Amino acid sequence: MGDYPRSFDHMLAAWNELDTGKIRAHLDQALSPDVYFVDPSIETRGIDEFEANVRDFRAKYPDARCIRASGIDSHHRLYRYAWEIYRGQELFLPGFDVAEVDENGRVTVVQGFFGPLPPTPG
Repeated sequence: MGDYPRSFDHMLAAWNELDTGKIRAHLDQALSPDVYFVDPSIETRGIDEFEANVRDFRAKYPDARCIRASGIDSHHRLYRYAWEIYRGQELFLPGFDVAEVDENGRVTVVQGFFGPLPPTPG
């Protein structure tokens, strides 16, 4: 664990932004124009689709708050970290991301997973 690109702070700020007019400004500081985002609920390509996903999330869950729930582990411009989404004081959804950044520290790929890892079979 160590330093991480500040683009991750901007990306998290976009998910938490209540003023939807400010979402794009956060994303412009965080993402490469051709960012690829995938999680169990959606797959997007490009900053415009990513922004639409964030806006849809804010519309569906206006009271949601997203937090980084772990440190950030990294190697070779790949990063992994846990996150949690709260609605009020209640944990709504835990998960983790594996993200990749370009040479300028902008996010190029986010692969999200919902929930904890499954137990070992058997």
